[in-house]
Amino acid sequence: MLPADFSGPALIPTAPPSLATYLAPWIQPVPVLPVVAVLLGAAYVVGVARRHRRGRRWPFSRTLAFLGGCVVLLVVTGAGVEGYGYEMFSVFMFQQLTLMMFVAPLLVLGRPGTLLLHTAPHRGPGRVLLVSARRALRSPVAAAALHPAVTVPLFLLAFYGLYLTDAAGLVLSSWVGHTALEVALLVAGVLFAAPVLSRDPLPRRQGHAGRALDVAVEMPLHAFFGVVLMMATTPVVAAFGHPPAGWGVDLVADQQTAGALAWSYGELPTLIVLLIVLSRWHREETVSTALRDRRADRDGDAELDAYNVYLAGLAERDRRPT
Repeated sequence: MLPADFSGPALIPTAPPSLATYLAPWIQPVPVLPVVAVLLGAAYVVGVARRHRRGRRWPFSRTLAFLGGCVVLLVVTGAGVEGYGYEMFSVFMFQQLTLMMFVAPLLVLGRPGTLLLHTAPHRGPGRVLLVSARRALRSPVAAAALHPAVTVPLFLLAFYGLYLTDAAGLVLSSWVGHTALEVALLVAGVLFAAPVLSRDPLPRRQGHAGRALDVAVEMPLHAFFGVVLMMATTPVVAAFGHPPAGWGVDLVADQQTAGALAWSYGELPTLIVLLIVLSRWHREETVSTALRDRRADRDGDAELDAYNVYLAGLAERDRRPT
């Protein structure tokens, strides 16, 4: 059961943790993120339907990515795993990694901003939504929030700053803090993933090298955090120090499992994101090179011709008598 100083509505499972109980439906009294998942999915489906009614196709891969993110968000916050996440560090770490590294990239790959701009009505309330979305996507605030100087430290703060200080114990001591932290982790994941993966009309756009660098910098740092947890011999987060005795949870072993998840499970989606960035970079370079070659075959290589003229001029000047 929850410690006596925990405040707010929360339902904790009574059965010991298992795969079946993790995945069993377990809606909390105030299911904030499950509701968000359903609303986002419904709004996206409506947008795709409106686009198809206008005779304009929307790539199935984008729909699959976004709705997949919504489904994962619904499961990870609306099944038994949410209840166990109040008491077990390993479960909450699994939720955090899933929110930041699976759900967020999937939502970004769905290109919801582009879909909104293409399908929002241009009259009435739809126009207000459309204008607000355009202003938000192009605002200085959004440009600052999506800058690597903000997104990368924020992403790492969700690990080092949260768990290696007293912040986690304070935030996770109430239902409000627990739920707000889950929302914040999802937002942090989106802010990190958007500059790296998004093709929506963002206020600033990084080059492929910058995107690859951001991912490459983040990978070893959060993996090292997992190693720190695995090596700790005492519990580091007081909020996870009171699991029900019937669950048979060893606090240090559970914490080590949390570290192992951060080191292993957290690396897989990051590696996938890096591969996507490198694949896009290679594809763009291939297309650009092919276009230059076709242009050179058609019109000649202007730069090479100019350079040859320059060399010929130098040679002619050297041949002149002094």
